[in-house]
Amino acid sequence: MQKASVQLRALKHSDVSTMARLANNKKIWNNVRDAFGHPYTEKNAREFIEKQSQSDTEKVFAVDYNGELCGLVGLILQKDVYRKSAEIGYWIGEPFWGQGIATQAVGLLTRYAFDKLVLVRLYAGIFEYNVGSMRVLEKNEFVKEGISKKAVFKNGKFWDEHRGALLNEG
Repeated sequence: MQKASVQLRALKHSDVSTMARLANNKKIWNNVRDAFGHPYTEKNAREFIEKQSQSDTEKVFAVDYNGELCGLVGLILQKDVYRKSAEIGYWIGEPFWGQGIATQAVGLLTRYAFDKLVLVRLYAGIFEYNVGSMRVLEKNEFVKEGISKKAVFKNGKFWDEHRGALLNEG
């Protein structure tokens, strides 16, 4: 199987319609924080891109697969005594699922975080039912640190959050 050509790049205003089309999917919203919004509109995409262009605490990139926007990956840089850590987040549009794109994108973002930002620790919280996302982290050598019982309230139910982390030991 040929490996996909996955690259990270800056978000552009021309990404708005594709981003909105891909993100306006309940299956994606089920696996992200409620602030993501559903339905997800072009207005949401425009506002998100504008917010990212002004943020000094979030580093978000478009994920390109063979030259086509297919999702986003990003870091939320922590502050104070946690300033060498970041939370990692990502989503890939459903038409691109199951092709190893998220795994490659998280790998690229991890290298950026460790090499360019000189971070020491990355972590992610995954809802208990999102097994695919847990596999993405495992394939990138994230280690499960624990499970926060009923820490997430999503779609009217409580869910466990699985926390994974990766240390820059290089």
